Amino acid sequence: MSIMQGLRAYHATLGLLVIAAFLTGELGSIHAVLGYAIAIIIGGRLVAALSGLRQLGLSRFYPQFEGLTLGNAFTHPAISKTLLAGIAACLILATATGIAMDRGRTLGMATSVVVSQAYARDDSREGWRGSEARGEDQEHGIVGELHEGLSNFLMIIVGLHVAYLFLFKRPLARFMLFIATPKPREAIPRRAP
Repeated sequence: MSIMQGLRAYHATLGLLVIAAFLTGELGSIHAVLGYAIAIIIGGRLVAALSGLRQLGLSRFYPQFEGLTLGNAFTHPAISKTLLAGIAACLILATATGIAMDRGRTLGMATSVVVSQAYARDDSREGWRGSEARGEDQEHGIVGELHEGLSNFLMIIVGLHVAYLFLFKRPLARFMLFIATPKPREAIPRRAP
């Protein structure tokens, strides 16, 4: 598999996971598992960036405005790189706030079931439910609001990114979406009269 094929597979995997996580925002454990999967994918991408390969470097996310003029404003790489930087920042922050809210509860589900059963046998269940309720209130606090706001803003930037690519960089959009690009027509040789 070539580097660009691998990058395209990474892009598709991350995109599908992010969309699934966004759509399952109210489904608790499913949403959290998807969030941890996104964190693993981001970590893998950061490790790949350390490989030194130009195609995988983080410089793809740094917009450079040199050469930007009014005439090339829509096709200049700074626009695409600015959108990528916004996507990366929102995605990393949304993932980090989600993991901060979960505090590993989803990863330790088997342990929490055992602890829950122990509390169920205990007569002091009210104390346990009180601490659980406080945890839920904290999730809906400032970190929860930040997580939700970043996720919503991420979807807006992704929409702008997709629209920009389809309007101004269609061959790249088709490649990244696994849509075969049309082959150029070969010139039909003329017959001599």
